[in-house]
Amino acid sequence: MDMQKPYRFILSGGGTGGHIFPALAIADEIKNQLPNAEILFVGAEGKMEMQKVPEAGYKIFGLPIAGIQRSLSIKNLSFPFKLLNSLKQAKKIVKNFKPDAVIGVGGYASGPTLRAASNLGIPCLLQEQNSYAGLTNKWLRKKVKQICVAYDGMEKYFSQSKLNITGNPIRKDLLNLPAKKEALKSFDLEEGKKTILVLGGSLGARTINESIVQNLELLNNDTIQMLWQTGRLYHKEMLSRSDKANLDNVKILEFIKNMGAAYAAADIIISRAGALSVSELAVVAKPVVFVPSPNVAEDHQTKNAMALVKENAAEIVKDENSIKELLPTTLSLLQNEDKQTELAKNIKKMAKPSATQDIVSIIFKMIE
Repeated sequence: MDMQKPYRFILSGGGTGGHIFPALAIADEIKNQLPNAEILFVGAEGKMEMQKVPEAGYKIFGLPIAGIQRSLSIKNLSFPFKLLNSLKQAKKIVKNFKPDAVIGVGGYASGPTLRAASNLGIPCLLQEQNSYAGLTNKWLRKKVKQICVAYDGMEKYFSQSKLNITGNPIRKDLLNLPAKKEALKSFDLEEGKKTILVLGGSLGARTINESIVQNLELLNNDTIQMLWQTGRLYHKEMLSRSDKANLDNVKILEFIKNMGAAYAAADIIISRAGALSVSELAVVAKPVVFVPSPNVAEDHQTKNAMALVKENAAEIVKDENSIKELLPTTLSLLQNEDKQTELAKNIKKMAKPSATQDIVSIIFKMIE
């Protein structure tokens, strides 16, 4: 490859952080290796990528696409029209931008974009984060040249000849965490106390939040502290409901921007089991208690979590049992140093820290 040539790439997909952050990691690595590369994102109008991508310094176009509802819904009546309109717009974008390759990361927008690109003979790559294939990626699988996955057994969805087990791209700052002392200080947390980090995604997880707020008396302990990301939807409610408990050792935040520092500060992490979270947690190698979301397609978060639990690399609490079991399970693990060491050692074995570079190498080979 001519490293001085101004290659052009389109990255498409989004809808949630689980699709957007891998796409940004891939874009950053392309720019790292090819400083002259031009990168364009294509997302879905009104979705999270329309804000997050420009914040990261990249240009983005929004398509009028929306997801198809899995249940019978009146919203599905407009789906064919939105899809046709999006296919038309995607074709125009691809023709005007003239990319050397197009990368889809899952989510609605990648469907029309990769369909248009493959019909124009442009090499395409899919990145599937989960242990099952999403609807969009199933629709595109025959049209693309290469498919990068994070889990074994994906040949049941995709042609073996296209498959590459690379792991999921993760944010660079997680590969070099700050020192624990500095990390604790940045959140105004104390040294010498055991720290529980609670995550539920950028919007928040109702059940995880309820499991904490209904059991705050269990945290009335001088030896422990909690850093609790409530998510945007629940922040005000959780602040007001936890006020009465008057606990100085519980820090409640709507959203944590510096995830590297949060992971570095933590002794134990409570988290949903989205594919990106699982990949990040393996790289940071901390003991984790997963609470898989039941509100996802094909119960894929339980599958993601169980891939680690069966290797003795994480603990799991079912969503329906979490109000009774989550904090007691976490506090019991906090007392068991041997178990923490074992979980951290085993989860680290499942990490794929070079996933982003490996995916970018496959993209470059496609266009040589």
